[in-house]
Order: sequence, then structure tokens, then C-alpha cells
Amino acid sequence: MAKDKSIFTCTECGGTSARWMGKCPGCNAWNTLIEASAEPAAGKNRFGSVHASLAPTSEVLPLAQIEAADFERHPTGIDELDRVLGGGMVEGGVVLIGGDPGIGKSTLLLQAVDALQRSGMNTLYVTGEESGAQVAMRSRRLGLPDSQVPVLPEIQLEKILHTLQSRQPGIAIIDSIQTVYSDQLTSAPGSVAQVRECAAHLTRTAKSTGTTIVLVGHVTKEGALAGPRVLEHMVDTVLYFEGDTHSNFRLIRAIKNRFGAVNEIGVFAMTEKGLKGVSNPSAIFLSQHAEPVPGSCVMVTLEGTRPLLVEIQALVDSGGPSPRRLSVGLDRDRLAMLLAVLHRHAGVACMDQDVFVNAVGGVRISEPAADLAVMLAITSSLRGKALPKGFLAFGEVGLAGEVRPAPRGQDRLKEAAKLGFTAAIIPKANAPKSPIQGMTVHGVDRIEEAMSLIRSLT
Repeated sequence: MAKDKSIFTCTECGGTSARWMGKCPGCNAWNTLIEASAEPAAGKNRFGSVHASLAPTSEVLPLAQIEAADFERHPTGIDELDRVLGGGMVEGGVVLIGGDPGIGKSTLLLQAVDALQRSGMNTLYVTGEESGAQVAMRSRRLGLPDSQVPVLPEIQLEKILHTLQSRQPGIAIIDSIQTVYSDQLTSAPGSVAQVRECAAHLTRTAKSTGTTIVLVGHVTKEGALAGPRVLEHMVDTVLYFEGDTHSNFRLIRAIKNRFGAVNEIGVFAMTEKGLKGVSNPSAIFLSQHAEPVPGSCVMVTLEGTRPLLVEIQALVDSGGPSPRRLSVGLDRDRLAMLLAVLHRHAGVACMDQDVFVNAVGGVRISEPAADLAVMLAITSSLRGKALPKGFLAFGEVGLAGEVRPAPRGQDRLKEAAKLGFTAAIIPKANAPKSPIQGMTVHGVDRIEEAMSLIRSLT
């Protein structure tokens, strides 16, 4: 098959050039030309030359006349992964999973594809970064010496597509998309043009054949998925693998999911036999103190459909002429705002103090329902008095000092009660209509009320 001639397209103005130049001849922007394959003559569409079109042309119908059918799911047997996916792999779905090197992406996917193979599904593992011997060595290390998962060490797109057509697997793993290249382009594997082109062809294959395709993606040093942003738009599900390499615990977070809830998380522990799901993740994010300590307050955060108990720790210490404000796992700008609200409406001054705030366990909390717990932890550290044992708090705090309700407050309280918590300060709007057995709930409207309650409890 003859190669199509390459052209260079400007990402700013859309202009084209027959050769690469540092500056676009159309808009004079620098370094905006990227390589693409030139459109062939009529009747020789390069997408059709590699694979048939996505679907035959259909007639236009109103939504009410189109039959809505549930998507068939195939559970992987790994409960935490199925939770993030929304119940399992969807036929014809395309999943993109990214994470830092060595975080466990290949390990988890090998475990999942082996479980699917054992359940009777036809599978395929395409490895572009390792040899077949290396994958087999990992399989034995994970306690899967008799695994029957077919492995294809290949990086050329056309050969991968041919294998997918001939074997018709139910699920195929591409590890990783940055190593795959197409003969249609002359640029190196991992370039913007190659990643976009290869992902587009693999997505078409998934939709037209019903094969579930999982793409492993590299990440940048900032933690975002490498390659063009259009890669995330092409796929159905985007998962981020997070975690500290110095810790045994890992989180998988769904950023996009066309077949399930977003912001769902799965929690895993790295063991000698691979990744194991954690059934009670709240235990990870709660420090084990024999007695309550100053500067510690537990909150209930929501990750997708799952309430998680997280310990917020604060340390307030005398600072110099320029006191520091540092937060780990929480928004630093919001911390500065909460300190101002604490001073203005509750009379707690920290302007000459260093303030450090940390969410235990490496979890990242983005919801404003953490505000009240952060402010109580700061006050506890400043006063040097611990909050009562079995105490928790949640709620958003506004600039006027009001305590706003958090979504699904009842679910948060019920989860805390299950784990033995006995007292809570929450927004009055979240106060339960009927008492929760074993728990005393205090509803407040303003931050001043919360501070007054804390003084009476401690």
C-alpha cells in the first residue's frame, strides 16, 4: 500500500503547507505546524483503506422512535475497577487509562484481562513497551503462571488492526497508545499526529466490531494525559491512576464516563501478588490515634457515589514576618479565604502564624464541603485542644460566615455512624429529620455557632 503524501497543518488558522516551516505562512504563528496525511484522491479515503467505515448510513429518526437499549457489561471480577467503570467493560467501548510510570497500570490490566479470559471471553494483550517474555514474567510474579491471555508484541497500527480483524477479541489492551505508529504518517511514534491517527482508527474498530479497547496513555510531569486533548474526546471513558509511589495504596478516578458516573473512585492496595481492592477505604484516610490530638478533624467527602471519611490535619505555628500557608490535598487559595473568614466572623486570628493543612492518605479533596472541617482543625491546633473522640464535621462556609449544606448529607452521616462516630457538626439544612442511632448531630447556620459549640464540647 503506497503511503499518502504528508502535509503540515497549522493548529491556529488551519492553513496547510507542503513542508514544515517554523512559522505558519498564513497567520505567522511560530511552531504551530503539525504533520498530517494528505487527503488522497476521491474514492480512496485513507480511513476506509485501513478499515471499513464506522457504520452504514442510517435514516434520520426522532429520538422518541429510536429504541434505547441498555449496554451489555462484562464485569472484570475486580470490584473496585468495575465500580469506576460503572459495572464492567461495555461492548464496543473505548477506555483510556493514564498514570505515572510504575504506578501499576499494566499490572491491573493484566489481572483484569486474565480474569476475563478465564471467564470465557476472547482477549488480546498488545504490548508495545515490553517483550512477550517480560509480560510473561509479570504474569508469573502476579501468581498467574498458567494464564492463557494471547500476547502480541507489536507497535505498527496496520498489523494490530489486522490481528483485531482476524481474532475478533471481546477485549483488547493496547499498552501503550504512545508506542503505536501508522505507516500513513512519517512522524515518530508518540507525536501528536501519530497518537491522534492511531487512536481514531482503533476507536473506529471498536465501534464497528464490538471489541472493547483499553488504551494505556502516558502522562506529563504535571500529571495530565500526554498527547492531544482530542484523545480524551475520542474515547468513552477516561481513568486516572493516582497514588504515591512511596505508599502501597492506589486510586483510580473516572474523569469521563459515557456509560456510568464520573468522579467515581476505586481504591487498591499494591501487594506482592498485584493490586487488591480495598473494601473499606475510609480506614486508609483515617490516622490511628490512641487518643484525640489537637489539629485533627474528620470529615465525610463524596467520591462519586461513595462517602469516604477523611482526616484533615492542621498545624498552626508561630511564623515570621511572612507567614506561610501550605495545603496538601486541598485548594491553597481556598485555605487563604477560609483563614480570612475565620478571623472576620469567628475572631480567630492567624495572620502571624504559619498554617499547614493536610488530607491524610494522599486523597485530593476538591469539594467545598471540607471547609468546616478545615476551619475546626485549624482552631483546634491554634488552641492546643483536641476535638472530642468520635467527632466529625462537614459543610461549605461562605464569605459572609454562613454554613451552606453539602449534597447527600444523610448518606454522609450514615456512613460515619457505621464506623462508630458519635458526634457531628453539620449545616442545619443537612440535619436529619429522624435521629441517627448512636450519633448526636448539631446543626449550625453560621461559623460563629460552630466555634461556640466546639468550645463547649472541649
